[in-house]
Amino acid sequence: MTETIIAIVLVGFFFLALSLRLILIKGGEFKGTCASQNPYLNPKGEECGYCGKTVTPGTDCKKS
Repeated sequence: MTETIIAIVLVGFFFLALSLRLILIKGGEFKGTCASQNPYLNPKGEECGYCGKTVTPGTDCKKS
């Protein structure tokens, strides 16, 4: 029983830790979420399937 409670608390802590940026930053959005920014996911330099833009590293997705 103790192990189950510890596991639930740890999972809750990890979810809280992962969402700190959403909680603390006004607007709560992640910047640079286009997959085309990652050279391993987009080695050919194709455009973003979400916003349609060819994104270079350091720029934001144009879709709001």
